Amino acid sequence: GEAAEAFLRTAEFVSKKGIDIGITHPDQYTLTDGTRTGRAAWKTIDEFKRGVTSLQGGGVIVDFTDSYKHEIAAYELDKLLRLDLVPPTVERTFGGRKGSPQLWVEGPMTEADRKQKKITPLDTQAWNEQMYKVRLLHQLTDNTDFRNINNVLTDPSFRVYAVDCSRGFTIYADLRAPKELVRFSRSVLEALKALDRPTLQAKLAPWLGGPQIDSLLKRRDKIVALAARLVQERGEAAVLY
Repeated sequence: GEAAEAFLRTAEFVSKKGIDIGITHPDQYTLTDGTRTGRAAWKTIDEFKRGVTSLQGGGVIVDFTDSYKHEIAAYELDKLLRLDLVPPTVERTFGGRKGSPQLWVEGPMTEADRKQKKITPLDTQAWNEQMYKVRLLHQLTDNTDFRNINNVLTDPSFRVYAVDCSRGFTIYADLRAPKELVRFSRSVLEALKALDRPTLQAKLAPWLGGPQIDSLLKRRDKIVALAARLVQERGEAAVLY
């Protein structure tokens, strides 16, 4: 919440260490405000490639972007939809560069680790419902790295986090993998329906351009329509929770 955001904006960077995983190779910093000490992933990438770029895992994209700004936009969008998935993330200048410190998730395992070790969540239903929200976030933002399960973290209490959203917010209006969306939170779906351009402009314009916001709304419309169709085909109980 606001306390975490204030800490990330003002705390002193005191030590640095590289992060071995992650496609954008962020750094991990320890921060302190004199009273509290915490860690954050620090990302400064802001890359744009005009033309056609091949994606890892297959497929291509036109006008590829990978930006720390998308990490902040994903957090602000997460708050609008009340997803509770993206760790607190803000914009800050450090060492002469703008970037996004994101509060570090302590003691997690990646989804890749969980599958490899065959660890079952204590409350499977609650964990699944979080994962449905992760998939919705990825399709809504058109995160081109959505198949990388190292970007989904589960902490020791089996709370799920979505990190590394820097390759989202493309200008494509279509859903990249609509079959990923099979169940929907009622409250999130209502918040999704309530999104409008003025709200998104006010919250996301510092980090997203107009075409990105327009495409986000078009993908929103397709997700809402998909949910309505699935309810009609399968019934509310099978689709909404």
